[in-house]
Amino acid sequence: MIRPHRTHPLWYAFILHRVSGALLALFLPAHFWVLSMALNEAARLDGFLAWTDMPLVKFAEFGLVFLLAVHFFGGLRLLALELMPWTSRQKTLAAGAVGLSVLVSGTFFLQAV
Repeated sequence: MIRPHRTHPLWYAFILHRVSGALLALFLPAHFWVLSMALNEAARLDGFLAWTDMPLVKFAEFGLVFLLAVHFFGGLRLLALELMPWTSRQKTLAAGAVGLSVLVSGTFFLQAV
């Protein structure tokens, strides 16, 4: 049974915001672990940084920046929902947030490659 509210574009914006937040939260421990290598294991950090020059890692960084941008703009969308009166433009704003996320993460990716 398909629920009508789950076919609305803003439902997808909600899911994207939740999933991006969860994936960013999963990334944080790995990020802190790598940062700790800078303090304790400089040689191991150098090896890790050499590994990050691989194309697959660059593409994963694109995904990470995309998640960050989509979560940021999704948060702005939620603030707009709370602070502004409801209008039919919300769908356009949600699509614009995803578009800006692709632009920001794509720019990062092109500079990284």
